[in-house]
Amino acid sequence: MVSRVERGPVAEWFWTIDRLFLVTFVLLMGIGFMLSFAASPAVAERLGLDSFHFVKRHAAFMLPALGVMFGLSFLSPRQVRRTAIVILAVSLLMMVLALFFGIEVKGARRWVTLAGISIQPSEFMKPAFVVVCAWLFAEHARQPEIPGNFFAIILFGMVAALLIAQPDLGQTILTSVVWGGMFFMAGMPWLWIMVLGGLGGVGLVGAYLTLPHVAGRIDRFLTGEGDTFQVDTAREAIIRGDWFGQGPGEGMVKRIIPDSHTDFIFSVAAEEFGIVFCIVLVSIFAFLVLRGLNHAFKERNDFNRFAVAGLVLQIGVQSLINIGVNLELLPAKGMTLPLISYGGSSMIAICVTAGFILALTRRRPEKRAQERSLFRSVHGVPAE
Repeated sequence: MVSRVERGPVAEWFWTIDRLFLVTFVLLMGIGFMLSFAASPAVAERLGLDSFHFVKRHAAFMLPALGVMFGLSFLSPRQVRRTAIVILAVSLLMMVLALFFGIEVKGARRWVTLAGISIQPSEFMKPAFVVVCAWLFAEHARQPEIPGNFFAIILFGMVAALLIAQPDLGQTILTSVVWGGMFFMAGMPWLWIMVLGGLGGVGLVGAYLTLPHVAGRIDRFLTGEGDTFQVDTAREAIIRGDWFGQGPGEGMVKRIIPDSHTDFIFSVAAEEFGIVFCIVLVSIFAFLVLRGLNHAFKERNDFNRFAVAGLVLQIGVQSLINIGVNLELLPAKGMTLPLISYGGSSMIAICVTAGFILALTRRRPEKRAQERSLFRSVHGVPAE
């Protein structure tokens, strides 16, 4: 146990970190590791691999991911901003390289290989993009003569163009929703809301008309015709699980879901552990988002407020898309469930997001003074 009287960096970190956030992130990682035992062996066997191939790799990814999360949580807000700028610059460069030299999978170029390891740069771009845009919005709010909002729009356009070029419509929508939410918090004029909303609608129609795989997924979602094997099987797994599930290792439908360890791990959880377990899992994600927004509401510093809100919104919207696809409420889209699904780039990138959140929500002396001042102003308590 770390004593309150100690003043070392670890002691300072321990007594200032939001421990509920920390426990929530670690809990989700633990649930993801548990579900990898249920979801991945069947996939590994179909590929001719050892039954626990993906379980072992999942465990191997967890170690650096935890290291990244804990390491970043020690940073100050200024260091978070500087780290995000570096990550964003490197990620954007790698996204460009992926278009020309990347690995093509199912018609998309989203991965690059470094030292024999496949990396998806867009996953690391997302948290860095949120933090950098939060800084730009905050700078404009602090000094209106600084064109922070304009630079944020340009940056968003660059990111969206790279994502569309891959193509990755799901990540484009996710990034757009999060960026739009932050811009709204920063005081987006209603004219901009209408203009950007209109451009978003035009973009979706354009994607439907020009990208055959997007049109196919939307048509299958609306009509139920065509190759709907994955979503139909996922729905069958959820129905078979009923309220309390078939029990650990007893799922049968999960064995024929092609991406049961990644995009459809939620359906595996429903079949083996039941709808009640899934409700608990959704509640954990909801708690994470609501606690983050509560932190943002209390925060006086614009950068911290926009960044924390954007980061938890990113986790929340990504979870919503993944779960919505599993429940057939949204068209099929390959997007992982944060900290639950298998995937090295996704897990480590989400831990970058978690590390940034933990760093920005720590109770620093100046932050505690602001909270006391806010409490006095709300409750009419005179200053000391």
